[in-house]
Amino acid sequence: MNVIKGFATTFKHLLEEPVTIQYPEQVQKFQERYKGRHHLRRYENGLEKCIGCSLCAAACPADAIWVEAAENTDEERYSPGERYAKTYEINMLRCIFCGYCEDACPTQAIQLGHEHQLSFTDRRDSIYTKDMLIDPPLEGKEGTPREVEPGVYTRSIPEMEDPN
Repeated sequence: MNVIKGFATTFKHLLEEPVTIQYPEQVQKFQERYKGRHHLRRYENGLEKCIGCSLCAAACPADAIWVEAAENTDEERYSPGERYAKTYEINMLRCIFCGYCEDACPTQAIQLGHEHQLSFTDRRDSIYTKDMLIDPPLEGKEGTPREVEPGVYTRSIPEMEDPN
């Protein structure tokens, strides 16, 4: 009896239209909540949002994130706070794409995008560095480091305004 039910299921699916997507010419739409490749964001004036607090690394259950902070100076300012992330690395082989790093960030510096093409031929290629993660500066804006007037950026807040 079970054999007949199995054959019935097989024949039912043989008559259905296949749902094959011709990748890479056709790309499947992902849900809005899909969590893909990480991005380090910038403010509109070019400064980095990451203040080197390492809360993302503390929240990561897979221990995939490593942050080394350094002090900002008035001559070289990378972020609006006292510190910035001198080194920011994510080991994508360890990452489970849970989004806890995104939730823990007080400045919304780290965000998970929708990119899904993450393949590596070498283990060293799976470690994404700050240069690979940071967004390029907006067109017409300069990137970091940036010289600023002393005392202009004395605190880090998510809703930072451009003083210019």
